[in-house]
Amino acid sequence: MKAIKYRVHPNTEQMEKLSIQFGCARFVYNDALAKKRDFWNSGAYNISRFELQAMLKTMKQDLDTVWLSALLNLDKAFTHFFQGRAKFPRFKKKNQKQSIQYPQSVKIELDKIYLPKVGWVKCVVHRQFEGKVKTVTVSKSPSGKYYASVLIDNGLVEAKPIKHIEKVVGLDMGIHDFIADSHGNKTPNPRFLNKQLSNLKRKQQNLSRTKKGSKGRANARLLVAKAQEKVAFARNDFQHKLSKTLADENQAVVVEDLNIKGMTKNRKLARHIQDLGWHGFSAKLGYKLKAQGKHLVKIDRWYPSSKTCSCCGHKQETMPLNIRNWQCQCGAIHDAISTRPTTSPIKAS
Repeated sequence: MKAIKYRVHPNTEQMEKLSIQFGCARFVYNDALAKKRDFWNSGAYNISRFELQAMLKTMKQDLDTVWLSALLNLDKAFTHFFQGRAKFPRFKKKNQKQSIQYPQSVKIELDKIYLPKVGWVKCVVHRQFEGKVKTVTVSKSPSGKYYASVLIDNGLVEAKPIKHIEKVVGLDMGIHDFIADSHGNKTPNPRFLNKQLSNLKRKQQNLSRTKKGSKGRANARLLVAKAQEKVAFARNDFQHKLSKTLADENQAVVVEDLNIKGMTKNRKLARHIQDLGWHGFSAKLGYKLKAQGKHLVKIDRWYPSSKTCSCCGHKQETMPLNIRNWQCQCGAIHDAISTRPTTSPIKAS
């Protein structure tokens, strides 16, 4: 399976049709979430997706795939909640990201895509593909842009994992440097949010001064969404390029299994940590390596990599955060970030 995301440009009439479908999916999702919340508050554990489908049969008209996909997405959200990977699901809002899935009857041609009950929509098909289209998810971003994410079954066999590994690199993620690898190379932190912080702050202040429900508030909200989108696009582009380079140059990449949720509780570092997007970078790196039969290895978050000598294996008792370089008893001088010797080991006098 492979997904490709295309930009689509619906006309005014098609936007109205998509808006109706987005609204139907949002209504069914919120209605089902309210029922699940009531069950949760009453002491019952959960109500299944199939029970909800039976309740909603009276609401079903001609948008079968809309409400089925909405309940499927809600079921996934609760699965993540019960497994401790996410918070309790929240209600969808009109001004947030909207999406709808089409599991069938979708066709793609040179510069257009056919969506059920919408018709042929102009599409920027920047990348051709071979295989069977399984599902198409059409989404509308808060900035008002439309996208179609096409899931394709290309029929290819998954790459077999490489058994004899020769090229390995270890990555240490930080705030000053985005990553420092075991070969001594460092990638500086791009600080995407800091570059747009003053611009974003000004636009958010303008939004807070507008009257709710007014046209000016809608325009101000759009400007904030575009500023946030610019940061997200820059971060995504950086992570894709860096992860692709690492996946191509190495057969195995070792990273730390960081407790990002716990680290963001530090109010002085939370914004910087969230701006880095470590989880998204690890996910991109993981699937790029897997596609080539390579390996992403996650080591325990308590492994003392920063205070262990890579030459003799000696472990320091303590390693305060203000220490940037340290010397081992064997004479090797280490960078506290990458733990690579900055000078050759010498005999201690």
